[in-house]
Amino acid sequence: MKDKRILYVSSEVIPYLPETEISSMSFEAPRMVNSKGGQIRIFMPRYGNINERRHQLHEVIRLSGMNLVINDLDMPLIIKVASIPKERMQVYFIDNEDYFKRKATLTDEDGNLFPDNDERAIFFAKGVIETVKKLNWSPDVIHVHGWLASLLPLYLRNYYANEPLFSESKIVTSVYDQGFEGTLDNNMMAKVKFDGIAEQKIDVLEKPTYSNIMKVAIAHSDAIIVGSEQIPKDLEEHLKTIDQPVLEYKTPEEFAEAYEAFYQTEVLV
Repeated sequence: MKDKRILYVSSEVIPYLPETEISSMSFEAPRMVNSKGGQIRIFMPRYGNINERRHQLHEVIRLSGMNLVINDLDMPLIIKVASIPKERMQVYFIDNEDYFKRKATLTDEDGNLFPDNDERAIFFAKGVIETVKKLNWSPDVIHVHGWLASLLPLYLRNYYANEPLFSESKIVTSVYDQGFEGTLDNNMMAKVKFDGIAEQKIDVLEKPTYSNIMKVAIAHSDAIIVGSEQIPKDLEEHLKTIDQPVLEYKTPEEFAEAYEAFYQTEVLV
């Protein structure tokens, strides 16, 4: 992995949020690449329940200040950064007052999904790509974790299709058993179509369930990793029908060697 550039885009990363399969792997995978001499960048949303003082987040003025258009509204993009203690790894946080100030991640105190989670996902995808453009950092691999991050493959391959910085980048999406019940906003498809993305690429978003959102991510990725021992049955069946390489689930003890080999033999080819 020496000198390879790998961008990790995740809905959650330890130590900033509690330990889950996604937050753990979004820390362990970059740490592994880092230890092998690769270059990494990590991006996640700056949810309001992340303690900025304890984790020493600070705004990066030169990267902040642009507006992203989400469903015809201008939404200011704020970029913050922090370093994971003892790891020499930086994490970039995508922030916006309207989308990420509330003191929770994806649901309210009653466990109901936030009604604007679809817009938060669009904002996060665009925010990551615009920030990487400002950093002028061309990744060899982009590895996506978690459904809030899963619109990135779609936007990179369509909305940003002519962006030279990413012309050689390969996208890997990890599929987890960490989804949600029900659907996101029923107008999600219209909001994505607003960005000039063709309906046939997102027709499953007419019903924006967890599985359908992941199917869009899978369709626009170069390779897939199964991140949980069990994933929803329909996604398991769907993965049997695709042409891209799929790495089956690996335990935390065996993932490092398997991910490195998968990146090198199936993704970076």
